[in-house]
Amino acid sequence: MRQKFHDEGLDTWHCIGQGGFGSVYKVKAVNMGHDVAIKLIHTGGDLDEEVKKEANYLKLLSCNFVLSIYGMYEGTPPTEQKKQIGMVMEFMKRGSVETLCKNLSGPPPFPLACRLIHEVALGMNFLHSLGILHRDLKPQNVMLSDELHVRLADFGLCTQSISFNPSIQEPTDTAGTVKYMPPEAFDLNYKPSRSFDRYSFAVLVWSILSGKEPFEGVPADLVELKVPLGQRPPLDELSKKDTEGMKDLLELMQKCWEGDPDKRPKFDESIVCTEKVLSKHEREMNKVVFQVLEKLDWNATMP
Repeated sequence: MRQKFHDEGLDTWHCIGQGGFGSVYKVKAVNMGHDVAIKLIHTGGDLDEEVKKEANYLKLLSCNFVLSIYGMYEGTPPTEQKKQIGMVMEFMKRGSVETLCKNLSGPPPFPLACRLIHEVALGMNFLHSLGILHRDLKPQNVMLSDELHVRLADFGLCTQSISFNPSIQEPTDTAGTVKYMPPEAFDLNYKPSRSFDRYSFAVLVWSILSGKEPFEGVPADLVELKVPLGQRPPLDELSKKDTEGMKDLLELMQKCWEGDPDKRPKFDESIVCTEKVLSKHEREMNKVVFQVLEKLDWNATMP
C-alpha cells in the first residue's frame, strides 16, 4: 500500500544534505516510531507529477541493496515558505561510503571493501534488470546500514530533470558528479544508457579501494576535457598491493571504464568477479566489520 506523508506526525527536521536537485532532512516519523530521511525535490511545474509517478513506482521495488522508499511527502516543512514534495526513505545513520572513508581517514579494510563493491554490483544489476538507470553512482549515493551493508540511493528519480550540462548545476555538486561520468556523456547529443552506470561503477570501485576522491582538486571542466581523451584515476598505488583479489578488481575496473561503451561488462558479468574475490575474504568479515563499527562508534563520542 502506498503511503502518503503530510506535516502531521512529522517532527524535528534536521538538514543532513543539500545539492542542486534537492535537500535531505532527518525527520522523526512519530507514527512509525523511528527516524526517516525526506528528500525535498526541487522541480516545480509539470515535473512534480512526474516525480510522484516515479516515486510510486520506485516504492514497489524490493532489493536488499537498494534504499527502501516509504512513500511521498507533500507539505510545508518548517524550513520552507511554500508547499514542497519529497521522497520519504530509510534513514541511514551510518551515512554513506563517502562518510565511511572520511571517518576511517582512508579506505575500508579490504574484506569490507570487497563486500561493498559486490553489493553495489548486485544492487545495480537489480536496477538494470528493471530498466532503471542510476545515472549518479558515487560514494555519496551508496548508503550504509547499521551493519555496513549497501543501500543504493538517488537512482532513477525524475530523470527528465537531470541535465548532463555541468554549467546548470551547483559547482560542488557538479564536481562530484562529473568525475564519475563516462567520456561519451560529455557529448551534447548523448542519451544515457546502462553503459553510463558501468563506467561510474569502475570509478566508484577505485574510490572505495583507495579511500580517495578521483581527480581530487582538479576543476570539473578539466575533467570534462581529459576523460574523453583517455585520462582515468591512477592505478600505481593500488597495483603495488599484493592483497589476494586486488588484481582481479583492478582488471574489472579497467574493463568497466573502457572508452568504448559497448565493451564495458554488464553487471551480471561483474558480479562473477566480485563474488569470487569476496569469497576469499568471507572468513575475516565479521571481525573486520566489528572493528570498523567499534572505530566509528568511538569516533562518534569524540568532540
